[in-house]
Amino acid sequence: MVNFNGNLVSNSEAKISITNRGYKYGDALFETIRVVSGKALFLEDHYFRLMASMRIMRMDIPMNYTMEFFDEEIIKTVEANNFDGNFARVRLNVDRGDGGKYMPNKNAKINFSIVAETLDSPFYLSHTFQDYIVDLYKDFYVAPGLLSSLKSNNKAIQIIGSVYAEENGWKNCLVLNTNKSIIEALNGNLFLVKGNSIKTPPLEDGCLKGVMRKQILSLLQNNPNYNIEEVSISPFELQKADELFITNTIVGIQSIGQYRKKKYNNTVAEDILKSLNVKLRLG
Repeated sequence: MVNFNGNLVSNSEAKISITNRGYKYGDALFETIRVVSGKALFLEDHYFRLMASMRIMRMDIPMNYTMEFFDEEIIKTVEANNFDGNFARVRLNVDRGDGGKYMPNKNAKINFSIVAETLDSPFYLSHTFQDYIVDLYKDFYVAPGLLSSLKSNNKAIQIIGSVYAEENGWKNCLVLNTNKSIIEALNGNLFLVKGNSIKTPPLEDGCLKGVMRKQILSLLQNNPNYNIEEVSISPFELQKADELFITNTIVGIQSIGQYRKKKYNNTVAEDILKSLNVKLRLG
């Protein structure tokens, strides 16, 4: 079942208009949310990122778009799909409705939709990493700035980069900005470990304002064993790192096993993963 503006419909009935602005122009935003046993994880962070993004996109936010409203609609959608244990990956999509060219119609109605897929586990799991090989994606670059940090439906670089990675037998690629700094992976934020120092690119470099990125930063700032910095990362630093790992709200933490001839371990990533799951249990 799919949720369109609060109405549950079957997958076969879930259709959008050919004039939908999200379809025509990418005039849409989305959040990917993990739901466990009837609870949307990190919902407050997802909600406030979505509201801030809608304001940046100059969308008129409907009065009923409260956090409580979306919480109810997300859980309603997950329950309607009868997943085992109610573990789900949810995509909440918001678009500016139908009509207009680049300039939207002034009376366009903001729409939302919610799609849910089943997940296997309530907690974040360790993932095989030795064969998780990455390289740089250098065909196109991301411009630093606020628009690059939005989770919009314009994902051309991620799409082309994913095809490029598959063509070369890699699991993922690392994305560069126009200053030639590494900002993220194709599907999540990047962290680099060297000794007890951990770096992640700052938002100003153009990386996604990731919800899991925020959770990891919070865990690390309260951990005396590590020094965390939000600082630009040069491609040259990859060869000197002890670990690289990618974060997003669905996978949690994915360690990278190899970049070119450099191989990595995952000791710090596993330690952080344990802390993350403890936080979820206590929450």
